[in-house]
Amino acid sequence: MILRDYIVYCSGGKHRFAKLVLHDIRSAIPAGFTTSSPAKSTDILTLRIALTENDISGLNTSLYSVSTPGSASYGKYLSKTEVDAYISPSANSTRMVNKWLSLNNLTATNLTAAGDWLQVSMPVTQANTLLAANFTVFNHSTAGIQLTRTLSYSIPAVLKNYIQLIHPTTSFAIANRLSAVVKTPTALKNSVEVIPRQSSSDSICETSVTPQCLQELYGIPSNDNSSASGNTLGISGFLNQFANQEDLTVFLAAFRPDMNPSTNFSLLEVDGGTNSQDQTEAGVEASLDIQYTVGLVSTISVTFISVGESNNDGGLDGFQDMINFLIDSDDADLPGIVTTSYGFDEDAISQDLAVKLCNSYMALGARGVTLLFSSGDGGVSGSQEQDGCTTFVPTFPSGCPYITSVGGTAGFSNETAASFSSGGFSNIFPRPSYQDDAVTQYLNILGDINTGLFNASGRAYPDVSAQSVGLQVVVDNATESVDGTSCSSPIFASVIASLNDLLIGQGQPRLGFLNPLIYGGTLSAALSDITTGNNAGCGTNGFPAVSGWDPVTGLGTPNFASLQAALGI
Repeated sequence: MILRDYIVYCSGGKHRFAKLVLHDIRSAIPAGFTTSSPAKSTDILTLRIALTENDISGLNTSLYSVSTPGSASYGKYLSKTEVDAYISPSANSTRMVNKWLSLNNLTATNLTAAGDWLQVSMPVTQANTLLAANFTVFNHSTAGIQLTRTLSYSIPAVLKNYIQLIHPTTSFAIANRLSAVVKTPTALKNSVEVIPRQSSSDSICETSVTPQCLQELYGIPSNDNSSASGNTLGISGFLNQFANQEDLTVFLAAFRPDMNPSTNFSLLEVDGGTNSQDQTEAGVEASLDIQYTVGLVSTISVTFISVGESNNDGGLDGFQDMINFLIDSDDADLPGIVTTSYGFDEDAISQDLAVKLCNSYMALGARGVTLLFSSGDGGVSGSQEQDGCTTFVPTFPSGCPYITSVGGTAGFSNETAASFSSGGFSNIFPRPSYQDDAVTQYLNILGDINTGLFNASGRAYPDVSAQSVGLQVVVDNATESVDGTSCSSPIFASVIASLNDLLIGQGQPRLGFLNPLIYGGTLSAALSDITTGNNAGCGTNGFPAVSGWDPVTGLGTPNFASLQAALGI
């Protein structure tokens, strides 16, 4: 605490915190929600307080330094200790916030090793007074949930530079599993190979995609003799979606008969997460993610990160808790890649929380972790298809510039954009410099189409794409055909894991944050450009896919041999 603050605080006591300033406000209740009733005054709210990071601009500089080819620091990823030094709040901010709470008979606990998140519980009536808020119960009938939120809140003026946000307050986001269609299941028969195929002339891949189809389409190697240590692919698991080992065994026997069908995956548990092995509780999303990573990376290590429902209000807490769990992990325990097939509509999240989460992704990227997210399944109408939108709805985390967003394609012999592939431009995050050339070229081609419906200066997404229609998945010993960009992200992640395996085997660093590399020229040319299709929504045809980058398929789909050659491995 600087001397001036100390003198004012001592002379004013509790009055030091009496002047409140508006910190965040939401102009209207988000679509899908209705007001139920005022929150019961005696109900206990558990609030999270994000303290402003000590040097987020320095972390940004370091991220690009270790992630941009040609930089002297390229591939020299930061340690946990180095990242913590950037994201830790100042000692002054921690003292001031804790003093404010103490004067109101409240005690906070640290949620992270860096101390940038605090948690405190209090009755609704105290929260309303302390934050000049009006906590209310809101219903979402479609999702069948209730959220206690406020449309605005204030904080002491003296803490304005110390508190980044308080949550849950103005965020109404509900985590969506980004899987557009699950088709009619078909029972497997004695775990036999149900879709045998020998070559691309086999038309079965046009409608029923398997790992063997993807190996041929994208040239993904079998990785039978993978021996690179420290090459782990992490799978995010939310919403009580469980990955079943017996179903994986059946899947491998049917669709990767050259692999050991008993190949397993590891489990990490966050927020009390579990992974029930009751086949009747197997989830389509978890099954898809595990089967198409294990089935493509073969002997490379795969870890399922199961995030439980404890402390998980609407899904956002689970997102932050999983990232905090990884940030707090020792360097040797970090997965090299994490793929996530869940997301939100950007307008359902407060800007402050979106920025905080995005900064957390930056922190992981600086430590050499590749983060991939499915772009969404609502075309230009958001994470899921919705009616009535009058402007395009960006998705999150795809709008964060520190992750790689994966869109969807369809068709085996003639790949085209999947019509549901979410893509567009963030309303929160500005366009990063690594996108300038590619996006400017697209906007020049687009001309006046969709003028006024999107933020042309925003971070554009997706960055890349992969197959997203007709993937065969085994759930409770039956095959299901699944569509959605939830298919695309684990596929692309598997390609990166296979490239990392070669890099690490040659004593080189893993790829880390991809975007400066893939937009930099050499690697973008190693992707297969998708030039047909569009992503309709909001009463429009959405954006068209064109030559070069586009907000439907990004820079294109993987070509393993070309990527390998471009990386010189």
